Amino acid sequence: MRWQGREQSSNVEDRRGTGMRMGGGKKTGVLGFIVLLVGAYYGVDLSGLVGGDASGLGGMSSSSSSLSSQEEQNLNELSRVVLKDTETTWQSYFARNGQNYPAPTMVLYAGATKTACGTGQSAMGPFYCPNDRKVYLDLSFYADMKNQLGAAGDTAFAYVIAHEVGHHVQNMLGILPKINRAQQQNPAQANQLSVKLELQADCFAGVWGYHTAQRGLLETGDLEEAFAAAEAVGDDRLQKRSQGYVVPDSFTHGTSAQRLAWFQRGLKTGDPAQCNSFAQ
Repeated sequence: MRWQGREQSSNVEDRRGTGMRMGGGKKTGVLGFIVLLVGAYYGVDLSGLVGGDASGLGGMSSSSSSLSSQEEQNLNELSRVVLKDTETTWQSYFARNGQNYPAPTMVLYAGATKTACGTGQSAMGPFYCPNDRKVYLDLSFYADMKNQLGAAGDTAFAYVIAHEVGHHVQNMLGILPKINRAQQQNPAQANQLSVKLELQADCFAGVWGYHTAQRGLLETGDLEEAFAAAEAVGDDRLQKRSQGYVVPDSFTHGTSAQRLAWFQRGLKTGDPAQCNSFAQ
């Protein structure tokens, strides 16, 4: 992905070196990027949303120390460039519909940090808090993707950011609060609605990918990196890896095949209107 030297977003709050440090404990990892903010939308502490056997990659520990200083600097710059690209993509879409796009702030932190949704921890992976409209990102998640999931590369990490921004878009369009209310009213359908919400965010990430490709910013092999990342965080693959079997009724984010398919849908069409996973 061609990101070096390109314009970076100014909507970034860097808390690295100033945040809380969380020691020991089980790493709940990649199911966090992931964290579906059912409770968080209502201000519930995020630390209780991900854990136990459903965590996917329990036992991993990760911090910024798992990255070299050069890697961390590169990821810092990459993240800001990707955020700027998402701003360009979604500002254009909202403008075509006669609306303003209030871009999210991306918070870079290490270990743990306070959010309007409760305490955020790197163990959750990247996440979006609708209460403060911020995307939270510990850059060390890249090491988890590379070392634990085999999903390395600039574009793989960019997909993660674009997915979280997709949740912000859902929030601005009123989709996220609507689904959260539905989950509260019908808990038996909460997981199914969660899957649909996540798949739509994957599709929105694909819309970002479409416009990035149209601008000639993707290189050979970049899309394969993003495809690998989408497949790596499927519920079926994560559960199989962590516990040796899958429990479909417990899925909250979709299978590897579903996540890849919806990302590719957005990538192929570039049209958010084609991302209505709730109609499927």
